[in-house]
Amino acid sequence: MAVVLCGMYLSWTAGRLDRLHARIDAARAALDAQLVRRASVTLELATSGLLDPAASLLLYEASHSARQSEDEHREVAESELSLALRAVFAEPEQLAVLVAAPGGEEAVKDLTAAVRRVPMARRFHNDAVRAARAVREHRLVRYFRLAGKAPFPMAFEMDDAPPLALTPEGAPA
Repeated sequence: MAVVLCGMYLSWTAGRLDRLHARIDAARAALDAQLVRRASVTLELATSGLLDPAASLLLYEASHSARQSEDEHREVAESELSLALRAVFAEPEQLAVLVAAPGGEEAVKDLTAAVRRVPMARRFHNDAVRAARAVREHRLVRYFRLAGKAPFPMAFEMDDAPPLALTPEGAPA
């Protein structure tokens, strides 16, 4: 009876771990989609002619780098894009000038939505990673190798703080 209960527990734990890994994959795909969207919206804004040349160049290089980066350098490239966005939109007055330009309001709306979704998607991904790691650290999971050959889940660490001007606190009145 004890062997059957132990087997059932191990089977349930293996299924749970499999579901957690599937959740990580889904959260990673959502995070990737949000990062690509943010880089695309930034690239579109950089090439729109609505910004001054220095800001356009800074955003273009950062967004292009973020879109073209390999997986092992992605966190750094995305953090650099966040830094570039904060540098360009450090003051609410800069955003007000952009909103006043023809087509600027729509560009700001798209950028604001993209910038706000990245931290949420990253949080969902990292929460899923944290949950899977907690299960994988149990002795029985390690002894019976219930994780199979699945790679150890890694969190996505990046600077995703939005520019002050694109937050509700910093938005122009």
